Amino acid sequence: MTGPRLVLGSGSPRRLELLAQLGLQPDAVRAPDIDETPIDAEKPRDYVRRMAFEKAQASACAADEVVLCADTTVAIGRRILGKPEDATEAEAFLRLMSGRRHKVITAIAVKTPNGIQVKDVVTDVRMKRLNDVEIAGYIATNDWRGKAGGYGIQGPAGAFIPWISGSFAAVMGLPLVETANLLQSAGIGVWK
Repeated sequence: MTGPRLVLGSGSPRRLELLAQLGLQPDAVRAPDIDETPIDAEKPRDYVRRMAFEKAQASACAADEVVLCADTTVAIGRRILGKPEDATEAEAFLRLMSGRRHKVITAIAVKTPNGIQVKDVVTDVRMKRLNDVEIAGYIATNDWRGKAGGYGIQGPAGAFIPWISGSFAAVMGLPLVETANLLQSAGIGVWK
């Protein structure tokens, strides 16, 4: 008897790479399309948990499937920094984070025919003080596109991050320990 089929409910190439680190290749990739607008006065951690849950809720899940969804956001205090709309917003995000600590929150949701389990991971990140040349250079790479907070720690912006406390993989978009645990409890064999 084989186990359930794994469906990745995300179009993120980083999440595919991170799943591969667990020895997993999804049987299907089906990114749900949901409204990701924060609710007025919603706290960042509540927002990211809601997004992961709603992505899972919007994903079809057959009797022999396990669906993995995730959402990542960057927060400074109660301010949610999602994916920047354009280079101007990406630059504003970098200037806001420059020389400061921020939180990267990733929530994962695992859906089975029996329900949805959600887990979140909060990582503290410090960004060095950036100068105009560094900001302009990074914006020119276009690496900020499609990334919460307007940067990806695994790319050129890694040179801006001297310190983190928490999960590097969660900052990339998928906390490996928590993902492995939830998938194993749902019947997906990790490392098999």
